[in-house]
Amino acid sequence: MKNIFPQTLSLYLIKEYTLNFILLLFGLLSIIYLFDTVELLRRASKFENIPVSLVLQMGLYKLPEIGQLLFPFAVLFSAMFTFWKLTRQHELVIIRSAGLSIWQFLAPIISVVLLIGVLQITLINPLGALFIAKYEKLENQHLERGGNAIMLSGQGLWLRQENPATKETAIIHAKRIQMPQWELQNIIIFIYSKDNKFTYRVDSPSAKLLDKNWVFATATANQSGQPPAILSNLKLPTNLTIKDLEESFASPETISFWKLPSYIKIMEETGLNSNSLKVHFQNLLSQPLLFVAMILLAASVSLSPSRMQNTAVLILLGIAIGFIIFFASSFLQALGASQQVPIIISAWFPAIISFLFGVGALMTLEDG
Repeated sequence: MKNIFPQTLSLYLIKEYTLNFILLLFGLLSIIYLFDTVELLRRASKFENIPVSLVLQMGLYKLPEIGQLLFPFAVLFSAMFTFWKLTRQHELVIIRSAGLSIWQFLAPIISVVLLIGVLQITLINPLGALFIAKYEKLENQHLERGGNAIMLSGQGLWLRQENPATKETAIIHAKRIQMPQWELQNIIIFIYSKDNKFTYRVDSPSAKLLDKNWVFATATANQSGQPPAILSNLKLPTNLTIKDLEESFASPETISFWKLPSYIKIMEETGLNSNSLKVHFQNLLSQPLLFVAMILLAASVSLSPSRMQNTAVLILLGIAIGFIIFFASSFLQALGASQQVPIIISAWFPAIISFLFGVGALMTLEDG
């Protein structure tokens, strides 16, 4: 009977916490989806022939990415609510009177959040990356109506742009990029007419982006039926800026966890700064530990009977803890991406400190 009771209790705690977590997460996602859809409808009203069904679909594509941002808050608040409910119904007193320590009591819930953390990394993150990539494609196609597309592969940088004056399309390939001045190296350009017919090819050792133009010091133009032409100071108009180029590679959320290591390697081989991706990758790895820290912190502020007398204080403590960790994590990630602190510290420090603080608080407040 002694072995059955902890197992029964564990299943009960797992069921209670999992249900509270799912309900809270879906509640938060529903609110975010409502506001996102309203904003997308406002943007879509500026264009013609954009159906409401497409706007609703775009809003759904954003949810997995937003859900990952909400996960730490959902873990924290659902744990606080679960502990508050157990204390309010005097179930915690019964559990403690049975001789179980606080660590035995928390073990089933910690196992649940560890599983949630693993699922986020291995399943939800790749799904979110796939959906947010579809969202950005639809956004560019219907709400921004941009003519540019940028892709990075093992062969280097591929860039597609449209000349707004002549309606010609240029596909630019560069094997390497010299940073930080964004100088393209070993370039091949394929020029297509407005009716998508190939017209000529340009080869150049390098190009710089200056005043809305790609400027080539020397270039060789090859056109069918004509001898190669050597050109000096060739200019190719573009509506891109250096900021556009930087932001095109600053969206780690569009890359699956499984593809991040290879993508980081490609960026480094191409000459691009991959620090933001490295920080994002390490931050994903730290998520299970952060979730466990959230459970420990929730327990330290929720399981004391004196605090239960004031629900408002409990709510404020939860909000304060969540936002302090969120802003500290965001701040350190920004420092890591800008190379001001080591990547490991910027990604793991919030989770480790939160975990140690939670363990210390429980050891101080509890006698178990």
